[in-house]
Amino acid sequence: MDKAQIRNFCIIAHIDHGKSTLADRLLELTGTVEKRLMKEQLLDRMDLEREKGITIKLAPVRMKYNNYELNLIDTPGHVDFSYEVSRSLEACEGALLVVDASQGIQAQTLANVYLALAADLVIIPVLNKIDLPAANVERVSQEIISLLGCKAEDIMHISAKTGQGIGAVLERIVATVPPPRGDLNLPTRALIFDSYYDDYRGVILYVRVVDGQIAKSAQILMKATGAEGLALEVGALKPDMSPLPGLEAGEIGYIVTNLRSTREAKVGDTVTLVQQPAEQGLPGYKDVKPFVYAGFFPDSNENYQLLKDAIEKLSLSDSALQFTTENSSVLGFGVRVGFLGLLHMDIVRERLEREYNLELVVTNPSTDYQVSLINGDELDIKSAADLPDPAMIREIREPWINGEVVLPKDYIGPVIQLITAKRGLQKNISYVDAQLSIIAFEAPLANLLTDFYDQLKSITSGYGSFNYELADYRSEDLVRLDFYVAGEIVEALSIMVHRSEAPGLGRVTVGKLKDVIPRQNFQVSLQAAIGGKFIAREDISAYRKDVTTGLYGGDVSRKKKVLAKQAKGKKRLKRFGKVDIPAEAFTVMLKRD
Repeated sequence: MDKAQIRNFCIIAHIDHGKSTLADRLLELTGTVEKRLMKEQLLDRMDLEREKGITIKLAPVRMKYNNYELNLIDTPGHVDFSYEVSRSLEACEGALLVVDASQGIQAQTLANVYLALAADLVIIPVLNKIDLPAANVERVSQEIISLLGCKAEDIMHISAKTGQGIGAVLERIVATVPPPRGDLNLPTRALIFDSYYDDYRGVILYVRVVDGQIAKSAQILMKATGAEGLALEVGALKPDMSPLPGLEAGEIGYIVTNLRSTREAKVGDTVTLVQQPAEQGLPGYKDVKPFVYAGFFPDSNENYQLLKDAIEKLSLSDSALQFTTENSSVLGFGVRVGFLGLLHMDIVRERLEREYNLELVVTNPSTDYQVSLINGDELDIKSAADLPDPAMIREIREPWINGEVVLPKDYIGPVIQLITAKRGLQKNISYVDAQLSIIAFEAPLANLLTDFYDQLKSITSGYGSFNYELADYRSEDLVRLDFYVAGEIVEALSIMVHRSEAPGLGRVTVGKLKDVIPRQNFQVSLQAAIGGKFIAREDISAYRKDVTTGLYGGDVSRKKKVLAKQAKGKKRLKRFGKVDIPAEAFTVMLKRD
C-alpha cells in the first residue's frame, strides 16, 4: 500500500472515558465488522476486561475508509501499563484524546497527553458522552483548551454510544494525521508494541514496521534480547488475523513466531532480519521491572504444583511477571510474584482463580528495598523476611514516586493532609481552570500500596484521580515489624515500615488480628515487635468452661481443687497448643482502616 494512504493512530484516555466504545463505533462505521457480529467492547477479548469495563491488553485493528488504510491501536488506560502505552504511541503518528464530558480531565488523561507530546503526535481532542444529562460541555471544553492550547472549534463533540459525530472524527483523522515516515530500502526495523503467547501458535508479536519489510518465513532477530526466530506468518488484524505476504515500512500488523516465551521478544524491542540486520535498534526500549511484590499460596499444599504451573503459563505471555518460590512455616510452599502495580496484581490473581480453578491466600503486597551492608555488599530484598541482621546493615533505601492528583479545588486541603499522613511531600499546586487543580507530590511507594487510592476517592467524593511514576530510592530509617501469635513469629505477616509509623501500625494490626483469629481453649497473645523489643500487645481470652457445675454444697476446698486442676490443664495447653491462623489474617494490612 502507498504510504501516503496510511494513517496510524491510537486512542488515549483515562479509565472509563469511552475508548473501547469509540473503537466499536469506528469498526462499525468503516464496515470492518459486520453488524450481526458486532458486540460491545469488541477489542476487549478477556472476560475480565468486559466485567471491569477496562482495557487490560491493547489491541490493534486495520480499517478501510475512502481508499485509506487506518491502523488503530486501542491502548490500556491504567497507570500500571504506562510503558505499553508509551510504546503504542511510538507506533503511531496521531492520537485521539478522549475526555468524558461529565467527568472532565483526570490524572491518566494528563499522563497520556504528556506521553503523546513526548512522542510528537498530532493530538485530536474528542469530547465524549455529550448526550448524558450530567455532561458539562462548556466547562470540559475550557479544560481541554487550557491543557492543549487548542481552539474551541478543534474539539470534536461525539457520543460513542449513539454514534453521533463519529463520521467527522474519521474525516479529521484522514485530514490531520500525517502519513507514516520510514524507508523501504533501509535495513528492516520494526517496533514490538505488544506480544503474547498463544498455546497453539507460540509467541505472537504486534509490530509497527519503521524501515524495510518483513516477509513470511523470514529469519528474524530481536535486538535487545538477541533471540532469533522465524516469521511463520505475517498479516494484519481486521480485527481477526488476516495473513498477508509481508509487512512494509509504515504498516502495523502481527508476526507469528516460533519463539517459546515473551521474555525473548519484549515490548519495546526492535525486530530486524538475520540476513541483513539493522545496526541500531529503535530508541526507547527499557527492561520493565516489577516494584510490587506479594506472596501467593494455595489453600492446600497439594495444589502447590498446580499454582506453580499456572504462574509459569501466565508468565509466558506476560514478560513483566516475575516469580520465585517461597516457603512459609504457616502457609507452606508458595510463590513470591512481582507486579507492575496493584491492578496488575489484581488481574493476575483473578486469572489464576478463574482460569486455573485455584483458591489462593495472598499476603500483604510490599515493594522492594535496597540494602547496603557494612561489609560493602548490596542486597535487593523483596520481602521483609529476607532482611539480614540489623547489626550488619549500614542503610536501607526505599522507592519513592512522583505523583499527581487531579481534583476539584474544593478538596485541596483534605488531600494535602492525606499526602502528609502518608509521609509524602507536597511540591506544588497548579490550576487547569477555575475549578480543576493538580497537586504534584513525592511519597514513599510502600505507603501508597494499600489504601491510598480508596482514601483519595472517599475524601474527594469520587472526583479525585491519581497517577504516578517511580522516581528514585532514598535512604530512610526503616525497620522490620514482626508479629507473634502465641509466642511464635509469623514471617508471612512481617513488613518493612518507617520507625515513626511502627508503634501505631503495630497496635492497629494486632487489634485486627484479634478480630480475625478464632478463640482457643487457652489464652493467645498477639504481639508486634521491632527486633527483640515488643511495642504492642493484645490477648485473645480463652474459652471458659464452668467445671464447678457438678459440685453442690460441701467444703470450698473441693471447688478450689477442681479450679486448680483446670488452670494446670490450661497452662499445659498453652505450652503445646497450636493456633490455626485463618487466611484473612494475611490480608489485614490490605485495608488499614
